Amino acid sequence: MHQAIKNMLDRYSLTTVNEYENALKEIIQHVVLLGLWRSDFYIKSAFYGGSALRILYGMDRFSEDLDFTLLKPGKIKIEKCFGHIENELEAFGFKVEIEKKEKKNKSQIESAFVKANTAIHLLQIEAPEDILWGIHKQKKIKIKLEIDIDPPGKIEWENKYILEPIPFNVPVVTTSFMFAGKIHAILYRKWKNRVKGRDWYDMVWFVSQKIPVNLEHLKSRINQSENLNFTHLTSEIVKKEIINTINKIDIEQMKNDVLPFIKNSDAVRVWSKDFFKSVVKQIKFE
Repeated sequence: MHQAIKNMLDRYSLTTVNEYENALKEIIQHVVLLGLWRSDFYIKSAFYGGSALRILYGMDRFSEDLDFTLLKPGKIKIEKCFGHIENELEAFGFKVEIEKKEKKNKSQIESAFVKANTAIHLLQIEAPEDILWGIHKQKKIKIKLEIDIDPPGKIEWENKYILEPIPFNVPVVTTSFMFAGKIHAILYRKWKNRVKGRDWYDMVWFVSQKIPVNLEHLKSRINQSENLNFTHLTSEIVKKEIINTINKIDIEQMKNDVLPFIKNSDAVRVWSKDFFKSVVKQIKFE
């Protein structure tokens, strides 16, 4: 195992198959971010979403995807980055496949998948035999890269540094803009009849960190995705809409969604509709 990867792995306390898989995914995510830096991908794009909150701000839940946004509407050929990502991963001992997701319909999201054999790579990071016995030989780790090529309004970002596996910089959307995106997801995410508990977990984290919602960016997102023309959006309107959503949610379904991504299940024991309504009252806006 490469020493830099061993150093990263030593930060985790791992006992279950799920914990080993989450740690492996996150280490690969770090290396993918490094490969994107090598390719100059960040010249016109910025990192955001759950993985950004986890890696750069210390949020205590794992995240599956790497989400990015162009800094202004445009085009990007993500496949030009594949060679840099593969080379970087191979340098640290990981063999992966990368493929672009071909769009059947017009979409503002460009997507690609990084795939790796789970058992082989758990062996690569020296997972114990009792962990390896529980893994099917053909099981794959999948990390999705998504790039919003038509971001709404002006995007605010700041430069952050990641120190492992080597130091490099990543532009990241500011937290108040990310909170606006999270509120938009809570209100409008198209997930059929299911509710994504991870969105609500993240909302609680934003509030606990006293991060405000950028109201103007939230308005831009709503106007774009719902084809509306809000000229005046207030914090009272937003809170009322979140409360209306809370009245319809399935708490147990939400818990089941987020539990595989957190280490301490006690973090969601208090979840209830009354709990989330109390959190909404504490949301600040800018």
